[in-house]
Amino acid sequence: MKVNPPLPLPVQRSLLRLGEGLSMARRRRHLSQMDMAERMGTTANTVRRMEAGSPGTSIQHLAKALQILGELDKLDALLESKNDSIGLMMMDEKLPKRIRKSKITPETGGF
Repeated sequence: MKVNPPLPLPVQRSLLRLGEGLSMARRRRHLSQMDMAERMGTTANTVRRMEAGSPGTSIQHLAKALQILGELDKLDALLESKNDSIGLMMMDEKLPKRIRKSKITPETGGF
């Protein structure tokens, strides 16, 4: 049996906040956990675990829940390049200091 290492505390907290947010959004739309589960094609127990921040909940269930709640665009925008400040900063650090014009000769394929 595969044993997963414990989740870091910040990850646990984020999952709890995500679950609470999903629960509030569902209740604001006057959906019961059973209604949500039926629309997602899953069980009410899965919805309960997702809203409790269970780390074992499948990402497909999150995506389906966001679609039902009309918030799927939030998942799409999660790691868009324009929002990935750390990735952009790392790429910028690797940019060359200067760019030299290459010498094109008949031997290297130039005309």
